[in-house]
Amino acid sequence: MIHASSLAIGAGIASVAIIVTFLAFDTFDEESELIMEPTPAIEESGPAKITSATFMGNGSPILGDLNAPITLVEFGDYQCYFCNQFFHTTEDELFKNYVDTGKVKVIFKDYTIIGPDSISAAHAAHCADDQGLFWKYHDTLYNNWNGENNGWASSENLLQFATDVGLNTDEFSNCMLDSKHASIITNSNQDAKDLGLTGTPAFFIIGPDNKVTKIGGAQPYDVFERIFNSELEK
Repeated sequence: MIHASSLAIGAGIASVAIIVTFLAFDTFDEESELIMEPTPAIEESGPAKITSATFMGNGSPILGDLNAPITLVEFGDYQCYFCNQFFHTTEDELFKNYVDTGKVKVIFKDYTIIGPDSISAAHAAHCADDQGLFWKYHDTLYNNWNGENNGWASSENLLQFATDVGLNTDEFSNCMLDSKHASIITNSNQDAKDLGLTGTPAFFIIGPDNKVTKIGGAQPYDVFERIFNSELEK
């Protein structure tokens, strides 16, 4: 699954003033109901200062209409089984109905918690971004997912993926060797920790009124649909 090239991908990220109390959805299994609980408001001081940049910074270019009223922020690990499940079972329909139609824009942020190949894969996606192909490379990684810590995201394979998506492999290789985007990944991981995340995938939906809703885990399409529609009705 490769996202439509007609989607507007913005490298710039608009500032969002999030000044309301967060609402969080607990992670739940098939037998549990979705439970809403309050979480702390933005901290203006202290060790874990939560600002708009915690959600919007240190991530991918925006996928979708920059003026879309809703922002979906995903924290993921390219080696994560459930991230891969979300990509293959939910993301395509979700993006078709909400991103392609200008209702939602998407930012992907790294939370590389599984192993060294997670970091290498994340870095490769950012190197692809240097050539304007972040989302195409992102999709290629998930389309080639083959488990955790078993070598599918090796340096050799990441270079092959670069060839497959049409990157200049010399530029890509230099970017990888120089660890050019290491700070983005490190800072994104810190953002995830500041938000209290312990696993992937995790999603934050920022509505038109800047209310933030958290979804933990690879939830089905109807969970996202319900929140998106509720936000769009405001």
